[in-house]
Amino acid sequence: MKKIMAVNAGSSSLKFQLLNMPMKGEGKEEEVLIEGLFERIGLDYAQITIKFKPDGINLVKETKRVDLRDHATAVKILIETLIAKGIVSSIDEIDGVGHRVVHGGENFKDSAIIDEAVIKEIERISDLAPLHNPANLIGIKAFRKILPNVVQVVVFDTSFHQTMPAESYMYAVPYEWYEKYGVRKYGFHGTSHKYVAMQAAKYLKRPLEELKLITAHIGNGGSLAAIKQGKCVDTSMGFTPLAGIPMGTRSGSIDPAIIEFIAKKENLDIHEITSILNKKSGYIGIYKESSDARDLRDAQEAGNQLADLVINMQNKSICDFISSYYGYMGGLDAIIFTAGIGEKSPQTREEICDRLSEAFGVYIDKELNKIKGEFLDLSLPHSKVKVLVIPTNEELMIALDVMRLGYGQTQI
Repeated sequence: MKKIMAVNAGSSSLKFQLLNMPMKGEGKEEEVLIEGLFERIGLDYAQITIKFKPDGINLVKETKRVDLRDHATAVKILIETLIAKGIVSSIDEIDGVGHRVVHGGENFKDSAIIDEAVIKEIERISDLAPLHNPANLIGIKAFRKILPNVVQVVVFDTSFHQTMPAESYMYAVPYEWYEKYGVRKYGFHGTSHKYVAMQAAKYLKRPLEELKLITAHIGNGGSLAAIKQGKCVDTSMGFTPLAGIPMGTRSGSIDPAIIEFIAKKENLDIHEITSILNKKSGYIGIYKESSDARDLRDAQEAGNQLADLVINMQNKSICDFISSYYGYMGGLDAIIFTAGIGEKSPQTREEICDRLSEAFGVYIDKELNKIKGEFLDLSLPHSKVKVLVIPTNEELMIALDVMRLGYGQTQI
């Protein structure tokens, strides 16, 4: 077994899991030893929350205030916590670290072992994700300083989508925008889409390379991916995560001429409008009261027409993408729901499948569909397309990539 740390660093946060990962032939399952979150790094009232099983059975959650001047301090406290809780006896027991980075641009078509060249390339393309990549790099540098001799791997949200053909990822804008600035569709949530696609192939007992899948990662942010023969051929998010379906606070795709129109009407600049499209649109833009899908469902049930409207707008958009991908791939073996809403909203799953039933023969067991947050095969025997619910596990996917690149271990 190898102890692998999966890390997701933000500008003032650090989310982590330490997993026990089996080597080939050991016949064991992966296991989460501890997980947690450092919040408000560099700010007052910083804290760490951890979850672990001290007796191997019962889950314990602990939260405490800590002095977190920077991410290096957070990593130091994390290592001290692991030793104090008996998760590891020393720092030498950590065999690898995997880091999530949001944007890999065009050059990273796969995860990569971190070296100075990789770090420089992430820095070079940081203007593609200015709120995320610099924060992700802070975490990478902090762990490399504390664990300089351990294999460390970077896993990109965008890399899974780099198999898209040019007809899917290019925009019909001046070509020099692509040549000079990299303006194209990149797609996001790739780690999640890849993980659930692999799990679907495992469940269906068929090689991923033989399948046509549509993965629907639906949470506060959401995206869909068309996966043919194991490769992403299209995805709903674009140059940024703003494109695609309506989301919790994001508009999804709109007519770009709206930006100039509203700029003139409201006397706003581009930055202000982009902020509105990212933070004050989607659910919160129409319903106004909340960007949480659970609140919208409660309001819908109480008869709120705007909550009902935006839910139906999102459902239609999801079905538009599924329909398009079905035609583009020339058929479909399975639709996979994942992420917060996809895993825990039976209503959303049912409404989407009902919209698809007549045209594509998608039929689900509506009683079984009432279960939330579990792996489910919802398909009725006469359904022409399998419908699966697969809880995503991006941390495990990160750890699997560390094992693959660092130790030559095949994946799921």
